[in-house]
Amino acid sequence: MRYTPDEVMQFIEEEDAKFIRLAFRDAYGVQKNISIMPGELKKAFDEGISIGAGEIAGFTNAESGRLYLIPDPSTLAILPWRPDSGRVVRMFCDVYTPDGKPFEADTRRILQEAVTKADEAGVDFRFGSASEFYLFKKDEEGNPTKIPYDQAGYMDIAPLDRGENIRREICLTIEQMGLTPERSHHERGPGQNEIDFHFGRPLKAADQMTTYKMVVQTVADRNGLIADFSPVPLPDAPGNGYHINIYAVDHDGNDLCRYAAAGIIDKIREMTLFLNPADGSYARFGTGTAPDRVNWSSVDGSEMVHISTHHEHTRVELRSPDALSNPYLVYALLIHAGLYGIENKLELPQEMDAESILLPQSRREAIQAASDSSFIKELIPEGLLKCYIV
Repeated sequence: MRYTPDEVMQFIEEEDAKFIRLAFRDAYGVQKNISIMPGELKKAFDEGISIGAGEIAGFTNAESGRLYLIPDPSTLAILPWRPDSGRVVRMFCDVYTPDGKPFEADTRRILQEAVTKADEAGVDFRFGSASEFYLFKKDEEGNPTKIPYDQAGYMDIAPLDRGENIRREICLTIEQMGLTPERSHHERGPGQNEIDFHFGRPLKAADQMTTYKMVVQTVADRNGLIADFSPVPLPDAPGNGYHINIYAVDHDGNDLCRYAAAGIIDKIREMTLFLNPADGSYARFGTGTAPDRVNWSSVDGSEMVHISTHHEHTRVELRSPDALSNPYLVYALLIHAGLYGIENKLELPQEMDAESILLPQSRREAIQAASDSSFIKELIPEGLLKCYIV
């Protein structure tokens, strides 16, 4: 449901909500928040709530050292695991400077601008996701271990699959927050799980990914476990991917996916630093079904891009990103790369090209590709870029 500010304030009163979490994200997509009481909500909508920028990655170049959070009322959600009396709600916020201008390093704003550019070009993008994570046990003192919660394999069932109840609780919690998971199952690794989401508009899809990771980590903790989204949690087991399904049509409904895919393939090496931001991200490439080459196929395998047609609709699946990436930046870059392919009517390279080049094989190589890219420099503000090129 899409709320207005007045409807949010009415909802807060009727639902006896006592704490409002104003959520935002740093340069890397890590969710941050500040809690306010109901009496501060009108001020939040009208003026914004002040935060110190100096300790937030990507925000340190704010001139005054202060920034302001203004909540997006359409993102209102109750946190179901908090008490029914004195409930806690959450809204995602946009970040502004003291003079009321959008803060350039706010990655949600960067995505909003990409969506606006696509709209002006007459193109509608949607994104779906399939993200993997491991469940590990805690030790007697509550510290994380690398002991998998189970030893099940791909799409196994209970009792071998001990994560079944955890995934169900995650999906039901996400539904209570107004989002719709599509499917879930046990993955190939011990203790490894996957939950998939339907296509959604870019901003909602990025908000959804942020909510999803928070819910997974919260539900795991409530069950005495640790959720791990890192690219290679166990050295001898399958890594965690963040597979992104991409849908692109013009405003008349004409399919543009293949052009968009060609643009993404053309720009992928330049974007990889933001899709795979950690040193460990590159240890995943070329292992199991994780890609290590810039290629595509119509057969579902280990290629970087899988393109399929179902009921006359084309689906593009990008398999190289991992979930340590910032979904707002990822989707923004995919939109711009897709638009590049659409506007130039790029043709896909040869399918399963044996001569295809490698993806960056280290973070250092990815940094160099981004540093040399005019495409990246035009889209990523200098202060934000510095956070990644270190």
